[in-house]
Amino acid sequence: MLPSPTAIPAFRDNYIWAIRQEDRCVVVDPGDAAPVEQFLKDNGLRLTSILVTHHHPDHVGGIPALLRERDIPVYGPARETIPGMTHPLAEGDTIQPAGVDMTLAVMEVPGHTLGHIAFHDTDRCWLFCGDTLFAGGCGRLFEGTPAQMFDSLQRLASLPAKTQVFCTHEYTLANLTFAAAVTPDDDAVAKRLDTVRQAREAGQITLPSTLEEEVRSNPFLRAHEPTLKRACEAREAGTAGSDMQCFAALRRWKDNF
Repeated sequence: MLPSPTAIPAFRDNYIWAIRQEDRCVVVDPGDAAPVEQFLKDNGLRLTSILVTHHHPDHVGGIPALLRERDIPVYGPARETIPGMTHPLAEGDTIQPAGVDMTLAVMEVPGHTLGHIAFHDTDRCWLFCGDTLFAGGCGRLFEGTPAQMFDSLQRLASLPAKTQVFCTHEYTLANLTFAAAVTPDDDAVAKRLDTVRQAREAGQITLPSTLEEEVRSNPFLRAHEPTLKRACEAREAGTAGSDMQCFAALRRWKDNF
């Protein structure tokens, strides 16, 4: 049996990703222990390790409770303080999480937080990117600069188009509503928004997406396109001078949308 990711809903719109293999399970960004414990019980699984992308409470809050009766590794960003972290990670590291047959490459993707990392399974083209890249959007700049986030997103966008994006929030509908406001005549955005709206009305998850979808319809990966530059310039004069300036304008626009 090969590893398989499953979303565990948490809080209002978080997803804790569970990577299952036989009776073993690895979880990514467990902000709440209770839904993880219930998922393990319901599926007859034992937790074998924890992966963490960044330090925000909705991503690490459940770790102490999950470790209370377990001695398992916790993999996380070396530049941040993570509860119970046993394996601090940096750019270029590779890990084989205890309990599953997979190898993950570590990418440093600052912007949302300064030490944020992503985990990339190069064999299966899976990307666990926390709050850096979202379906249709990107994370807020709580600690990093626009230039840092722009660079991080460009690095993620350079991964293979078939890469599946396992981000950690159900923000897709809101993100694509914003994308449609920025480029109202964009057919790719309109079609994706309609599909996502129908999925949400049916109570369905909209993840994972793919990098192919993101490059086509996520405005934060398209700051180089003339249509996006014109939209930003019309809203905020002087922002079409570079791709990074356009990206920064888009992020400010989204913050106030």
